[in-house]
Amino acid sequence: MKILANDGIAQSGIKALENSGFEVLTTTVAQGQLQNFINENEITGLLVRSATEVRKDLIDNCPTLKLIGRGGVGMDNIDVEYAQKKGLHVINTPEASSSSVAELVFAHLFGGVRYLHDANRNMPLEGDSNFKQLKKSYGSGTELRGKTLGIIGFGRIGQATAKIALGVGMKVIFHDPNLDKASIEVPFFDGRSITFDFESQTKETLVSSSDFITLHVPSQKNYVLGKEEFEMMKPGVGIINAARGGVLDEVALVDALENGNVIFAGLDVYESEPNPEIRILMHPNISLTPHIGAATGEAQNRIGTELAEQIIALLK
Repeated sequence: MKILANDGIAQSGIKALENSGFEVLTTTVAQGQLQNFINENEITGLLVRSATEVRKDLIDNCPTLKLIGRGGVGMDNIDVEYAQKKGLHVINTPEASSSSVAELVFAHLFGGVRYLHDANRNMPLEGDSNFKQLKKSYGSGTELRGKTLGIIGFGRIGQATAKIALGVGMKVIFHDPNLDKASIEVPFFDGRSITFDFESQTKETLVSSSDFITLHVPSQKNYVLGKEEFEMMKPGVGIINAARGGVLDEVALVDALENGNVIFAGLDVYESEPNPEIRILMHPNISLTPHIGAATGEAQNRIGTELAEQIIALLK
């Protein structure tokens, strides 16, 4: 049986699949050519990340397909229910990238409170000629310890983010319409651990009382943070979105940055991805990354291994 990893797969996954008798193809096929490639090569399993879409027409016109796999959490680029009704297996790897995304959230947070995103732009240009002024400009940072982190969406990634926040010494609150309570165990290097219990807050309470807010929700029809929510926030709040483009109103965000209510934002995903708006890209108070939340070697190895294990269990 042939598996097409159209958006790539770690070597760990390839090795596990090949050891079980699968042939793994890592050719990147353009969306418009995907149907023909699958049919000509009699592909049994199609693995994607966020670049490739698997819609009804592809599912209908590729009779050899028995499985669709998403390397990651969100499956909004796959018509999941339709595929399942057609008898296809649809799998993903919800746990594999949680730690990587959570660490990126804190990369943006640590960078934001110390202006690293802007300093790294200006030091190469002015560091030799304007050092003292730059030192003055970036010398009013704040600490994360003791501040309140509001987490909207308390699934695996939200909880992984909470673990780091607790380790840093932050207060954590969360809002999740699908979860009333949660217990989080924070493990340490020596085998000890501490468990923390939480109760879900209303979105209004979280938005109005958090020093920093991070989003960890799937794609939504409406903004989770829009103009109304930005008006509720404490002055000087920081916002992070490493979830999905479109859950955060970027126009309202820029307005809040301009009026000073939001002091900085960290974005890994964008409403108009893969062509983020110039106002976002050029804003000095926004820390930017190109949708790399799960892009660590460790996460990709875990994703490859988890996909392989599920494929072997389902198709062999």
